[in-house]
Amino acid sequence: MTSVVRPRRTGRRFTAWLVSLVVPAAALLAWWFASLGSTSPFWPSLRSILVSFQQLWLFSRFASDVLPSAGRMLLGYCVAAVVGVALGVLFGRLPLLHRAFDPALQFCRALPATALVPVSIVLLGIGDLPKIVLTAFVTVFPVLLNTIDGVRAIDRELEDAAQSYRLTRRQRVLHVQLPAAAPNILAGMRIALTVAFVMMVVTELVAATNGIGFVTLQAQQSFEVSQMWAGMLLLGILGVLFNGAFVLVERRLLRWYTKDGES
Repeated sequence: MTSVVRPRRTGRRFTAWLVSLVVPAAALLAWWFASLGSTSPFWPSLRSILVSFQQLWLFSRFASDVLPSAGRMLLGYCVAAVVGVALGVLFGRLPLLHRAFDPALQFCRALPATALVPVSIVLLGIGDLPKIVLTAFVTVFPVLLNTIDGVRAIDRELEDAAQSYRLTRRQRVLHVQLPAAAPNILAGMRIALTVAFVMMVVTELVAATNGIGFVTLQAQQSFEVSQMWAGMLLLGILGVLFNGAFVLVERRLLRWYTKDGES
């Protein structure tokens, strides 16, 4: 019976994967034919954009701009994930402590991310550090708040079972609270990944010397429209890749939570 079910599931996933490619493929074809022979300086043909993409990002700028951008983003994201989960578990188990810090958290959460860019430059200078710190600061809140909600929503019977087995506090956190709150935590981390990706670009638009956002802005200011569109195309591709990688990890970690492995 299991051998019959697995091919069916695999077939459904493959069909869903093919269907998900239809709209992007149709959009690219429409873009190609709509822009074919375009003479507008603001709307270059997709062919010229792809040529600029190959020349700019696949060779000369990959190591000097793409890798630093991705590295800063991932480092800030990882810091935010660790801090957000740790504080979220703490605040989730200690409601009084959460009430004491909640006004400060809400204040920091409400600060516009773009307004913090010049502040981070003044406080931390120019370089990678302010970009990483600002990315972590803005990204931590989705992880933190979702972790708090996940820990508070843990079934009381799980807590009672942990007490009956006389688990230590560390064992409760690692083997009961974190696994039970994992769906909420990963939902917050997925939102945080999008925020980190946006911050990767935002932090490279001011007082930067490299990065995808920096190169794209330079192309716009020098009226290299094809290169500007190539930068936008690269950002879209990276966004899809990062999200796809996260979904794969999420499905593996939450295999016990979903009925058929679909998120």
